[in-house]
Amino acid sequence: MRSLLFVPADSERKIARGAGSGADAIVLDLEDSVAVSRKPEARRMAREALGGSRGAPAWYVRINPLAGPHALLDLAAVMPGRPDGIMLPKATPGDLARLDHNLEALEAACDIAIGSTRILAIATETASAVFELGRFGGVTPRLEGLTWGAEDLAAVLGAGSNRRDDGVYDDTFRLARSLSLLAANAAGVPAIDTVYVDFRNLDGLMAECRAARRAGFAGKMAIHPDQVASINTAFAPSEAELEWARSVVAAFAANPDAGTIGIGGKMIDRPHLVMAERLLKG
Repeated sequence: MRSLLFVPADSERKIARGAGSGADAIVLDLEDSVAVSRKPEARRMAREALGGSRGAPAWYVRINPLAGPHALLDLAAVMPGRPDGIMLPKATPGDLARLDHNLEALEAACDIAIGSTRILAIATETASAVFELGRFGGVTPRLEGLTWGAEDLAAVLGAGSNRRDDGVYDDTFRLARSLSLLAANAAGVPAIDTVYVDFRNLDGLMAECRAARRAGFAGKMAIHPDQVASINTAFAPSEAELEWARSVVAAFAANPDAGTIGIGGKMIDRPHLVMAERLLKG
């Protein structure tokens, strides 16, 4: 998934607009964008949205944190709608294990194939969670991706901003971002970059997307439909990249015992082959 668009679950208009945005995944949000007084209505509307025609895009639900009073109510309300997955905020490896058990019980109750509901974890929204990033691997095969949250982390730290005056993330947040990328790789799942909150600044968004892709992120979350096209473009491989990947795979297929191969005046080795195969795979 390149683009994951957050949509407030209590807005029928925004849900409809999100569905037509071209995003690879819609995330019906029951957490930050919904006031406590609106959560029951948001659950009802999320369940209704999930009951419509399915296929592309994928449909996820961001529930409230498991440590609070709303998460189980969220899950009970939306699981009969068979979401493609659940986004887990403020996630720790322990939370991931708990959610896995909750989903198994609800899948059984709703006649859903056990293990089919996937999980996307937001892994850096508290200070303590940052220190547990290396332990997400092997908790559950439901884990489909790992992302990070700069806004909630800034709030718990009491930071006035998570970016410097030049727009670059401050050191603490760059650290959290880098560790999330490494944690996702260690867990064997894609790393998804966090939201770009200045939604009218599409040039800034594109620059951040390109930097994220260059670093190894597989996609990015969005907070506005207008951001989706830029994200999809930035994270899609160019024809030149695909041609390079095909040439690398073909060269090693023709020379299976080679450790390095010269292509276009450059020496290409096995790590390049891994990169090429990844590009062609997705």
